[in-house]
Amino acid sequence: MQLPFRNRVEAGRLLAEALEPYGGRTDVLILALPRGGLPVAFEVAQALAVPLDLMLVRKLGVPGQEELAMGAIASGGIKYLNQELVSSLRVSDSVIDRVVSREKKELERREQAYRGQRPVPEVRHHCVVLIDDGLATGATMRAAVLALRQRQPGRIVIGVPVAPADTVEKLRAEADEVICLATPEPFLAIGKWYRDFSQTSDEEVRDLLVRAWQQREQD
Repeated sequence: MQLPFRNRVEAGRLLAEALEPYGGRTDVLILALPRGGLPVAFEVAQALAVPLDLMLVRKLGVPGQEELAMGAIASGGIKYLNQELVSSLRVSDSVIDRVVSREKKELERREQAYRGQRPVPEVRHHCVVLIDDGLATGATMRAAVLALRQRQPGRIVIGVPVAPADTVEKLRAEADEVICLATPEPFLAIGKWYRDFSQTSDEEVRDLLVRAWQQREQD
């Protein structure tokens, strides 16, 4: 496999090959972390012929360094904080509360924009594959795993095209399995490992979800 990936579609097709053992199973559900995780997850769901839905999570960026995640929140009132980072940067509780409040509003907006009135999928006793376009600190994915555990899935698998090796190792303690195609060093940033890392729009997310949902209803 050659880096960088051409785009998220190519990364998704390559990830699907690594996730092939989960293909065609009736107990498997893929949950994408929007927005960037949707194009990747769509390709995986298509290749494996399994359902696709959303796992809504919002990163809590450090004020002034928004790309640096001090934690994340997920649907269901889940909040994860990287206490070591928060302490080292001396981020106050009031600043954290302000960031959480802002990101909670965006989480609710996305829930309505992407899902509308469509019910949240049943995950109890299912094998759930969480997919994003890459990991940096892993805070957002960790919040997703914590939120998902509360809904009692049978198994949680994390699938990503690229991430730092230490992040992958930390997440192995959280999930039942982590599949990552590449762990380049030095890592620097997810976007470094894609030739096209343009932002995925709300419209693209909705379009991919509708296509996936309609195909399942027709099957």
